[in-house]
Amino acid sequence: MTYAIPIWAPPALPVTGSADGFPVRRIFCVGRNYVEHQKEMGGDGREAPFFFIKSAHSLVALGGDVHYPPKTANYHYETEMVVAIGKRGRRIDAGRANEHVFGYGVGLDMTRRDLQQWGKDHGRPWDFGKDFDEAAPCGALAPASKIGHPSKGAIVLVVNGKERQKADLSDMIWSVPEQIAYLSEYYTLEPGDLIFSGTPAGVGPVKPGDELEALVEGVGELKVKIVSAV
Repeated sequence: MTYAIPIWAPPALPVTGSADGFPVRRIFCVGRNYVEHQKEMGGDGREAPFFFIKSAHSLVALGGDVHYPPKTANYHYETEMVVAIGKRGRRIDAGRANEHVFGYGVGLDMTRRDLQQWGKDHGRPWDFGKDFDEAAPCGALAPASKIGHPSKGAIVLVVNGKERQKADLSDMIWSVPEQIAYLSEYYTLEPGDLIFSGTPAGVGPVKPGDELEALVEGVGELKVKIVSAV
């Protein structure tokens, strides 16, 4: 088949220890999945998980420079462990969910918080707050065949040398297998899908010149510098 316009390169992430890339199909993000973050965002208790979607084209592979986005005055970071799906599935049992995971990475769910809040306040979608250019920096993927399936270990964000977020993966309200099981009731998960598995408490704003270093113990790290808008 030929195309009426030039076809774009598929968004992809490097794979640690391999020359192969991992093509990214969709990005699902779970909200309020750490107890303390849920509290700081106004939640209370183990509510049913909810998800939103970012475009695969918001991916920034390996981080580096990330531009401060337009139309916001309150641009936030959210550090997350990223789960890469490698096997198709629908209505996946949580006990077998890990069989569908290719690997794990470190990501930042960057957020135009003021636009997100405006959408909430007005009963509108808040896509503009979450899905925009360069909204999903993500590091290289560590294959599960090499690191296993992390369910505990530190998740940390340092901004300009100061620790801003710190928790343990075991603090998740909904575990990764539970997230996969729940999400697969609503979508057929496909190879290439990513799941951003939630952020700890301590989210906050950044500005041009700020340097972010995110770490998930046993998985990897991600470094980002916020630069001025284009």
